[in-house]
Amino acid sequence: MSTAKELLKSLEENFDGSKVDANTLFHFVLEGDSGGDFTVEIEDGACKVSEGLTGDAKCVVKSTDQTFIDVLTKKVNPTMAVMSGKLKISNIGEMMKFAKPFGLM
Repeated sequence: MSTAKELLKSLEENFDGSKVDANTLFHFVLEGDSGGDFTVEIEDGACKVSEGLTGDAKCVVKSTDQTFIDVLTKKVNPTMAVMSGKLKISNIGEMMKFAKPFGLM
């Protein structure tokens, strides 16, 4: 099984920049043993993931590491995770713009 950190890092390789025409910055705050704080920067069609929170995020995503893993591995529906409060997204509109390039839809 992958950790939340490994899944976030895999976004760099799996990100489809052809579906993006904007730049943005996300912060992921994941509680739990395989969690941590991460910055995901989308710039010029490329995705870069780094540990720690840097820059001014347009969207902050908070959850436990296990919920995040379950959403990314499609064990849990992201909409249901948001509605149940297990996944908190500060700017749903911004996340929706990048859901397809992140492979979430």
